Amino acid sequence: MSIADTDAAAKIDTAPLPPLAERMRPRRLEDVVGQRHLLAPGRALQRALSTEHPHSMIFWGPPGSGKTTLARLLAGASGWRLLRLSAVLAGVKDIRAAVAEARMAREVQGQGSILFIDEVHRFNKSQQDALLPHVEDGTVVFIGATTENPSFELNNALLSRARVYVLKALEADDLGGLIDRALADAERGLGGQGLRIAPDARALLAAAADGDARRALNLLEQAADCAAVPGGGEIDADTARLVVEGGVPRFDKGGEAFYDQISALHKSVRGSAPDAALYWLARMIDGGCDPLYLARRVVRMASEDIGNADPRALELAMNAWDAVQRLGSPEGELALAQAVVYLACAPKSNAVYMAWNAALADAKGHGSLEVPVHLRNAPTKLMKNLGFGAAYRYAHDEPDAYAAGERYFPEGLAERRYYRPVPRGLEIKIAEKLARLRELDAAARKPAPGRAGD
Repeated sequence: MSIADTDAAAKIDTAPLPPLAERMRPRRLEDVVGQRHLLAPGRALQRALSTEHPHSMIFWGPPGSGKTTLARLLAGASGWRLLRLSAVLAGVKDIRAAVAEARMAREVQGQGSILFIDEVHRFNKSQQDALLPHVEDGTVVFIGATTENPSFELNNALLSRARVYVLKALEADDLGGLIDRALADAERGLGGQGLRIAPDARALLAAAADGDARRALNLLEQAADCAAVPGGGEIDADTARLVVEGGVPRFDKGGEAFYDQISALHKSVRGSAPDAALYWLARMIDGGCDPLYLARRVVRMASEDIGNADPRALELAMNAWDAVQRLGSPEGELALAQAVVYLACAPKSNAVYMAWNAALADAKGHGSLEVPVHLRNAPTKLMKNLGFGAAYRYAHDEPDAYAAGERYFPEGLAERRYYRPVPRGLEIKIAEKLARLRELDAAARKPAPGRAGD
């Protein structure tokens, strides 16, 4: 062997290995963990993996749930060429280049092509439009991977040409099995190192991975580096705890998990479940959510779901927002927790929320109706001469400070009842007062006796 050959061999031997998560990526359908709702015998995706003619599809699921792996397996099962793009880096030019490569493969080699686009939700409308005709004419079979709800992020035209498969975060048992497999696999995993793992350490790594297979294997690889000694070693709980400390739970700011969690918080408050509301608040804070964002949402909850049933809810929510701004984290978070508990326990009313939406719909739907003359200001002589405000009744000069029978809606719009107080909290009293005022209106508008035929 020449010196050059020896140097080349040495470089190969010392070349860094790919990460454990990449080495352990499944090569067969049988190796895939989780997703049994899609991959069980007879299921649609399992059938797609067994055919030579794949269809366009979108994999929607959290990180580490197997989206890229399934795309690779589909290409392998069909014998088609797999072209990969990342929507974070690719543009229209890259799409055109991939399409040209696919067209060449079909015309020259008679081989179909799968175009896999990772994080496809990052593509804008023009990029999605550039892809659409090539999916329609069969130049490529499109497979997109996204952590975001595709119905919000993808054009309807593209979405209608692909079947959506929803992947789930992996269960702890799935992740534990994946860890065991990596420790036993001498070819691609850690099986040649003689490493063992204590059951509590295994459980700790699986829990810290939070449903993400990639994260589970990355944590295992770090723990193996810490525990390895010549001839073997054991990953114990202390070692596992060392590598997971400081780990952040799966929480995609602005992503689907983010909106799912804020939805759970809001619905727990609306459902008068203070303990669940505290849990979701803690989840979001622990996951890195901006407390000021949460404070704004809590203010919204106070108006939308409590309203005038307990007006103190809005005041307390505003005070919590102020505390978060003044104190920051973690001190301000306690005030936020106090507000969330109060809102969850308060009487509920969405009467103002419903009334506002109805009023807004009328304002948009009836155009620019004129303000009635009697409600207009008359700051100039001309306006006074035109009668602006002349027939206005000043409520404070009326009995009980109420101008019974007065009309405030514009002409051409029948009187509305947007606000309908609920029989809870302060709105019980509000409803009683409004009912009394309506009785006064009805009496004031009743024709005088003997004038019915006038």
